[in-house]
Amino acid sequence: MDRQNHDTAQRPDAEATLCARCGTSAKGAPPTWTCSVENGARHYFCDACARANIRAIEGRLDSTWW
Repeated sequence: MDRQNHDTAQRPDAEATLCARCGTSAKGAPPTWTCSVENGARHYFCDACARANIRAIEGRLDSTWW
């Protein structure tokens, strides 16, 4: 995790992070969520979505394929 995101996750006023799959929100960037860079853009996936699609993530498929 880069320094900027780490600092954002620590601040109480950090803006919400949304799951790119189901829309679940969390404050900051939760350390248990999965981050994927697809076409130069970061996508965050909550624990439940990451767990449900772990094989596709490990196979490095873009989220549009799951």
